[in-house]
Amino acid sequence: MQFVVSPSRLTSGALTVPGDKSVSHRALLFGSIAEGRTEVTGFLPGEDCLATLAAMRAMGVPVESVSATEIHIDGVGLHGLAAPATALDLGNSGTAMRLMAGLLAGQSFDSVLTGDASLSARPMGRIIRPLGEMGAVIGSRDGKPPLEIAGRGGLGAIDYTMPVASAQVKSAVLLAGLYADGVTRVTEPAVTRNHTELMLAAMGVPVRCENGCVSLEGGPRLEGCPIVVPADLSSASFVILAALLSRDADVLIRGVGINPTRTGVIDVLRTMGADIRLENERLLGREPAADIRVRASELRGGPVDPALVSLAIDEFPVLFVAAAAARGRTVFSGLAELRVKESDRIAAMAAGLQALGVSVDETPDGAVIDGGRIGGGEVDSYGDHRVAMSLAVAGTVADGPVTVRDVAAVDTSFPGFAALLGSLGADLEVRTP
Repeated sequence: MQFVVSPSRLTSGALTVPGDKSVSHRALLFGSIAEGRTEVTGFLPGEDCLATLAAMRAMGVPVESVSATEIHIDGVGLHGLAAPATALDLGNSGTAMRLMAGLLAGQSFDSVLTGDASLSARPMGRIIRPLGEMGAVIGSRDGKPPLEIAGRGGLGAIDYTMPVASAQVKSAVLLAGLYADGVTRVTEPAVTRNHTELMLAAMGVPVRCENGCVSLEGGPRLEGCPIVVPADLSSASFVILAALLSRDADVLIRGVGINPTRTGVIDVLRTMGADIRLENERLLGREPAADIRVRASELRGGPVDPALVSLAIDEFPVLFVAAAAARGRTVFSGLAELRVKESDRIAAMAAGLQALGVSVDETPDGAVIDGGRIGGGEVDSYGDHRVAMSLAVAGTVADGPVTVRDVAAVDTSFPGFAALLGSLGADLEVRTP
């Protein structure tokens, strides 16, 4: 499947993007081991989250799909999961695999986590090591999936300092910490998204967060509660970029999560001259949200503060396209983590933009982009949903048509992407080659 995007003049409008993927995953995991019912609205029905949903059902958790975006979870309690009959296939989702490994490390039954070819190539050593320090026994293929988790229980708490900032690693250790004897502490070198801490607190778990350290004591009781999932800022970033690069669009995106551990993309775009405003700020449960108003802007390049990397780790493909369209030179650094995502996102975006005539010089942990003009051409997404959507947005302001190959993975995080962008006037066709 491929996108064929022609230069487009976007119109003004108001819309909503799908629910937050990170919050949706966690709602399923924590709701399943809580006691009582957890009613989730705004759930993301993307392939990644549906894989997590299927995995929880396979372990005996009653999950009712009331609608595509509303689910009811009747939690089985901290020790109520049952051994799955087969390996748990998590598709393309690194988030699901890393968090699930933390959850399953504390169970009394054996389990196997597997995924598609892309997920099977992603490194899992960063969770295997700390979970092993807690007493978990996890087999792998040279640090990569499938993961074979021996059901031993009896984990011990650890005081773990993460070498690299990662919300997934932090969450995996905290999930295992729920089953550990003692107080588990995780210290992070930079701020990462805190959806796990907020959701555990909402379910009655005493979680301490101070001076970059998150801690909890094993054996708590989680209480089911209503969860409202905000719209995903990562998904909204594609619409934000398209509106910014348009000639005169004024677009309102409703109900987007603006958790301060996630808003680096807005900060970077504002330093580039973007007109982005937050309206109607409010709380959805414990998650901050707002309507985001975006007006067409002339962007300018410059150095991007590496301190913002952990606050925008999933949005750098979008920011690479912003740099390609901006006046002047943009310098990205501190992005080594992008090389072990669904693709090597630095290399994938560099190759895509170079194919469209943009000057991009890769560095080990970033890139230098001289912007101003994007040409037409054919590019490869390397099966990466965020690369595919970013390059599709580039096509709306290119000099000629842009064909983005291998875009099926877009449905893992943003079902309906092509139709939604089309509703704003983007000339985007989905074709089967």
